[in-house]
Amino acid sequence: MTEATTTASRQQQALALLLTLAVSLTLPVVVHSRQEYYYTYQDPYDDDLSLWINEQQVKIFSGVAMKIYAIDNGRVSPHIRDPNFSQYLPVIPSEVSCVNFTWKAGSKKYYYNFDRLMSVDENILKPPTISIKTTGRVPKNAKEFSVILPCSGNVSGIAMFSIGLLIQTRKGKPVPGTPLRIKLRKECAHRGPDPECDRKCANKGVCNEDKICQCPEGYMGQYCQTALCYPQCMNGGNCTAPGTCSCPPGYQGRHCEGGICAEKCLNGGKCIQKDKCECTKGYYGLRCEYSKCVIPCLHDGKCRGVNKCRCKPGLSGDHCQIGRRQRSTCKRPCKHGLCQPNHTCACDIGWYGRLCNQREKKRRNINGVDGGDAAKLPKK
Repeated sequence: MTEATTTASRQQQALALLLTLAVSLTLPVVVHSRQEYYYTYQDPYDDDLSLWINEQQVKIFSGVAMKIYAIDNGRVSPHIRDPNFSQYLPVIPSEVSCVNFTWKAGSKKYYYNFDRLMSVDENILKPPTISIKTTGRVPKNAKEFSVILPCSGNVSGIAMFSIGLLIQTRKGKPVPGTPLRIKLRKECAHRGPDPECDRKCANKGVCNEDKICQCPEGYMGQYCQTALCYPQCMNGGNCTAPGTCSCPPGYQGRHCEGGICAEKCLNGGKCIQKDKCECTKGYYGLRCEYSKCVIPCLHDGKCRGVNKCRCKPGLSGDHCQIGRRQRSTCKRPCKHGLCQPNHTCACDIGWYGRLCNQREKKRRNINGVDGGDAAKLPKK
């Protein structure tokens, strides 16, 4: 193998792992608006601790230029702290040997310690190494470092390894969410030249002069047979082409993250898995058809908890049974009354006028004298 070919191969291997670890940093994936924060850097003026895989590297395998953050502006991604984190991670293929990360401290001072670089089965995989010292200060400006995953030699198999990273402030206080504890699985396979390489390379892979398949972007494996999806397909979906998931019956979405419900979810519920609804507050049942409010909410109020309603403007009480002054639907507020749907005021007793701001006078008798003065008139 020529030096140029070897360099290109190593670069491809390094970039290939970027997608795998990018998935590991962002799974389990639940698609909602808050998740976007961890995938895309939000504020160019943020100047705090950050750790990420850069957008150019991610684009090579995902087709989307974005940064993948483990730590963003001093906050650790909650996906990494998920206790079930390791269950969602794929096996890192044998072709992948290292990954590059970028980090910076910004205007503050942070100190790091890689306190764990361990392989569970050193017969298959040697302990991971890093291209920087295991302890030191996080650089102020963005700098890159590599995590190297060396296989032991001619032994094939899958070995688990773990990486631990503690980051502390200048005063020695750990950053919330650290130390990070990441467990991954790495495949090691002893593969030699294949005389039939030129016939076996799939998906436009090229058999090089050493009779080993060189894979195009988006594919991995001995014969380039494995497509890469970012993030990995969920709910039993299969990655059939780079970035394309084939979903099983009952699921939909780019990553098969959404469910298909035969019957519509009610009361604002959302279909999250096959025939399973995620209900809004105050509702339950397979289709969110039951309300937790034993006493129904009045005046189109919405149940928000056990016997607690969210009322429309102008109403209050646990069941929206109490009226009060309304300032949002009438152009001018009703002083002593309640604003009606037609934007007019219904006045309280003793008040009248367009804005219920005039007090009613005491009722007068037929002689035009009020009841109080009539009692004082002399008898005829």
